[in-house]
Amino acid sequence: MLSATEIAILHDRWTGEWHAELPHTVNESGTDFLQTVFANHLANFNVWHAEDETRLLEASDHQVARAKRIIDFENQRRNDFAELCDTILLDYLERHDLPNRNAELHTETPGLIIDRLSILSLKLFHTAEEVYRVDAPPGHAERNRERHHILTEQCDDLVKGLDRLWQQVLAGDRCFKQYRQLKMYNDPTLNPALYLQHG
Repeated sequence: MLSATEIAILHDRWTGEWHAELPHTVNESGTDFLQTVFANHLANFNVWHAEDETRLLEASDHQVARAKRIIDFENQRRNDFAELCDTILLDYLERHDLPNRNAELHTETPGLIIDRLSILSLKLFHTAEEVYRVDAPPGHAERNRERHHILTEQCDDLVKGLDRLWQQVLAGDRCFKQYRQLKMYNDPTLNPALYLQHG
């Protein structure tokens, strides 16, 4: 059901493909685990590139505001899909009388770890680009080779940790819960800047 190794490979493949062409459709049915991983990664991909736009020195106020709205929208989707990964996994486990509620609790859920792996995939892709930039200043490539090495180690550790966690959950030795991010910034009833505007 869950293979962090497979997910990391898919993240890297999608990241490369989407820099050539974005997908036309996304399955958001909320029942297929890998489609939900796909949707989470696409949201992270969109956030990454919208954030790049906000840092352009020549960006107009209108462009920055537009990019900020995209970031807020995609960040909400990113969190929703990370939570949905956990929902799907917990539904699967429930059909097998798991997780063991008496087992040691792991407070970082698989969905949140998958989200971290998604961001690491994007960092690795863009760091690799910097290694081979022909117009970069002296020392730039070497610094980014070192960064790429560090990021690769972090990704490898996270993959091993998630695969180990899943096996421990299946064995009844660890458990995790459904945690909700409960973001407030997109909710017009909870964000003062929004509800005071219409008060």
